[in-house]
Amino acid sequence: MTDTDTLCFSRRDLLKGGGALVIGFSIAGSPPAAAARGDVAGPPDPNAIDSWIAVHADNTATVYLGKGEFGQGNTTGLLQIAGEELDLDMSQLRWVQLDTNVTPNQGATTSSSSIHRGGPQVRAAAAEARQALLALASTRLGVQTGSLTVSKGVVSIDGHPTRSVTYGALLGDKPFNVKFTGTAPQKPINRYKLVGTSVPRVDIPDKASGTYVHMQHVRVPDMLHGRVVRPRGQRAYGAGAKPLSIDASSIADIPSARIVRKGDFVAVVAEREWDAVKAARALKVTWQESPPLPENLFDSMRAAKTTDTVIADWGDASSAFAQAAHVASWTYRCPYQSHAPFAANCALADVGPNGALVMSSTQDIYNSRDMLAQVLGLPVDKVRVQYHEGSGTFGRSCYEDAAQGAAVMSQAVGKPVRVQFTRSDELGWDDYGPAHLADVRAGIDASGKLIAYEYHGWQHGWMVNETTHELVLLTPPTERTTGAGSIPVNRMSTGSMYAVANRRVVSHAVPMVGYLKGAPLRSPLDLSFAFASEQTIDELAFMATIDPLEFRRNNIGDARWLGVLNAAAAAAGWKPKVAASALSDAAVVTGRGIALGTHHVSYGAAVADIEVDRRTGNIVATHVYGALDAGQVINPGLVENQIVGQAIQATSRVLKEEVTFDNSGVTSLDWVSYPVLRFAEHPQVTAVVVQRLDEPSTGAGEEVMGATAGAIANAFFDATGVRLRQYPMTPERVKAALAAKT
Repeated sequence: MTDTDTLCFSRRDLLKGGGALVIGFSIAGSPPAAAARGDVAGPPDPNAIDSWIAVHADNTATVYLGKGEFGQGNTTGLLQIAGEELDLDMSQLRWVQLDTNVTPNQGATTSSSSIHRGGPQVRAAAAEARQALLALASTRLGVQTGSLTVSKGVVSIDGHPTRSVTYGALLGDKPFNVKFTGTAPQKPINRYKLVGTSVPRVDIPDKASGTYVHMQHVRVPDMLHGRVVRPRGQRAYGAGAKPLSIDASSIADIPSARIVRKGDFVAVVAEREWDAVKAARALKVTWQESPPLPENLFDSMRAAKTTDTVIADWGDASSAFAQAAHVASWTYRCPYQSHAPFAANCALADVGPNGALVMSSTQDIYNSRDMLAQVLGLPVDKVRVQYHEGSGTFGRSCYEDAAQGAAVMSQAVGKPVRVQFTRSDELGWDDYGPAHLADVRAGIDASGKLIAYEYHGWQHGWMVNETTHELVLLTPPTERTTGAGSIPVNRMSTGSMYAVANRRVVSHAVPMVGYLKGAPLRSPLDLSFAFASEQTIDELAFMATIDPLEFRRNNIGDARWLGVLNAAAAAAGWKPKVAASALSDAAVVTGRGIALGTHHVSYGAAVADIEVDRRTGNIVATHVYGALDAGQVINPGLVENQIVGQAIQATSRVLKEEVTFDNSGVTSLDWVSYPVLRFAEHPQVTAVVVQRLDEPSTGAGEEVMGATAGAIANAFFDATGVRLRQYPMTPERVKAALAAKT
């Protein structure tokens, strides 16, 4: 296959190459409009209806979405929004996977933004499309549009159902050629038929049958297999991975294996995947020594020269603390954690002299295109990126790193290259969720009312460039320290749910150079914020000898916070008592905790039931009750699924997950050294959706994570009368804490 041939892959060619669906999955076959759209680099004009909707002769429609399907079911929800406005049912709706030559640019699929931010655009486009179709029907049927009704894409004269025409007959496979007017009426809530219902997810049938094409399944003809070659476990950020020497003879006995080097980037490619694996293991590289990582992470963070930002400041906290009847003041330590997807990241690239096609599990195809163009030295419009769902991601994992590595290898060898990260690549060179150090202080008056709250948090920011980008172009380490890409302490997660007259929240930004590389991990740092803040709130309830639920009810500052708090408590059948008031000397003790939390603007609450084996130190979360208010919930079933996933993942992270490292690099490189919750250890989860159809839709993918972490920590105190102020709450830490008490 020549470079020219590989750059002209058709969808049919790639399907023949192993079942890889290039443009995307559809419910009812391949969208007729997709191939024509794919000839030109995008994004398509966001102000044209044709960029969003295509109506077909069979009276179906393709909706072009700019948000990726990451297993959260957002595709189903977005199709519901479009179908509602178009008066089509789900069987008449199709979608295509993200493609920079095909789909609109709706920004990154991050921060629970698909329905929250992507939904309004889809709703507006569908409403505009319906208005245009009704105008055509008005002309065809000879009546005013106000006399028309629509059901399942059939437009009829009101009162005369036999006088009708279908959308397909009006426009089938022809463009709208209509710009947005901004005046198309949207359906009122009381007429909703699809929105607010739990229709089945459109991606599940193929996933259940094993025919769904994940990124790890994609193959193309004549491709080679590649592996990155790096030290086992990343070093201090800024040190890179500089090869001082490479012994090519060390892989001379492996058929077809060859070395690819560009800048400090080192990789191997081979015709057979096993040969690539063997070559990556056998290649002898002498790496430049790097500066040591901090010996004591949290002491180092506290001592660092920080950039401080006051996140919230009102009243006079210092004076209020002096008047408080009770003050709780503690320090909390929270670890680096890995994205740890089930399947390590994978990408496939075909790069020739005139352009590139890259397939990956990116969360932002257009930003990915920009970065790939830099790494390859190609114009942006010569790079095409196609999204394929991976097996989990949970934030900015190594998908861009794999994509850029595949592109560099393909450009070097002149053939398509598939790069599959190993587990040690993924865990050792991940863009970790940053560690966090918190000092929290809060005070109440004699009646149990919060009168002062103060939170100081230390953490570093997020990286700008992927590891491959840094190694290939020898770019200096850079960090997002301001704006939307930075990660200050979240004011929403640090006491905002309570009515307190004197509140101060300060974020201390630690420079990332010298630590580990950081990036967004699902509900970025909100587990840490809630773990610290909600334990402090619980401690005040204990000091005041008030039931933790009642204490929160007495101090809540917003009706929607109260709504999720009550919903979680009701689901759990909460029985009032002071925490840790029924301690036992039994070998296995039980406890129950409650907490609030969020990520952006939604409202989350959780109750957790746990068992603690005092002999082994093992904690088992037996049941988590999670409640979420995300405004107008398009599909309650999807949000219930998200609550279940959040509760399980938060349990895993608060009980088990921690990136470990020594002076020279990361040492948690497999499922033994970086354990996650096993299926048999999952808590039972009861999910409660607090539906508010009259409120805007907000995020639903991350907002119960922090509440779950806080609830488990508070349940541990209820069971043992001891606080754990560092997570993960491992058996070793549990036993040490229980021993210190006695």
